[in-house]
Amino acid sequence: MIKVAVIGAGHFGREHARIYSTLEQASLVAVCDIDPSTGQRVASEYNSAWVADYRELIGQIDAVSLAVPTVDHHPIAVDLLRSGIAVLVEKPIARSLEEADEMIQSAEQSKAALQVGHLERFNPAVVAASRILTRPLFFEAHRLSLFTPRSLDIDVVMDLMIHDLDVILSFVPGEVIDIRAAGVPILTPKIDIANARIEFENGCVANLTASRVSAERVRKLRFFQPHEYVSIDYTRQEVAAVSVKTDERGRLSFDFRGLEVERGEPLRLEIESFLEAVRGAAVRTTGREGRRALRLASDIIEKIREHADRAGVPFVG
Repeated sequence: MIKVAVIGAGHFGREHARIYSTLEQASLVAVCDIDPSTGQRVASEYNSAWVADYRELIGQIDAVSLAVPTVDHHPIAVDLLRSGIAVLVEKPIARSLEEADEMIQSAEQSKAALQVGHLERFNPAVVAASRILTRPLFFEAHRLSLFTPRSLDIDVVMDLMIHDLDVILSFVPGEVIDIRAAGVPILTPKIDIANARIEFENGCVANLTASRVSAERVRKLRFFQPHEYVSIDYTRQEVAAVSVKTDERGRLSFDFRGLEVERGEPLRLEIESFLEAVRGAAVRTTGREGRRALRLASDIIEKIREHADRAGVPFVG
């Protein structure tokens, strides 16, 4: 039985606590939150203790889910990792590459598992699509959300777009060689809607749009590879593929098919994978992968800053 705690009892932390409370391989020891009313409510709901200070957990648990604001990821994670406690940290891994590096170094020195919560990697539709991946040449991603007051400590690139950046980085080998991006603030001082065009050294191009001020909720990724088009609907957990075939006479035909997807809750799958890593299995979304997604997101934000300067648009980094 792995003794676990959840640090941060907001929307995401509560979901982590819910899942831990149902897993046979885990014992939810505590919920930690600096707000007594929030922390005690979630702890009571899932039959665990409440603590206000995460330091009280050291020596009492084996692993944590860290679901606090991004600004707090680094100091808490480093303390826990150095104490040998495995950490599942929500994305983005940290505010800066320097913070991410120290988190990764702390995990490597203590041999404690560090997993980054890039949830869509565990989406059954993404897993199914990865099985038919050959050489993707073009991606188009749309991630649109209604406005909510959550995650306003970060901009839409770090909040939403980073999910698709991580999936695309896992699909495409090689480095990014060119980025063009633009974004504007709408309802908050930070960027609320953004578009980025990314080119990889192998010629693959990705065009991404993310918005947290949309009138609808959309979670879709499409990609094109030689003789095939693949469409992923993250929300419905569906994958459609269209293949082009040529017969011996040179005639074209189209094969439309839906891929078989073994449906499941991505967060539950992510947490189960984390617990396996605590027991010694390989980490599925490593700190270094989280850092790579953070680096690309940071580079996109810098390109947005440059565009904002040219356009005379207010920018808050």
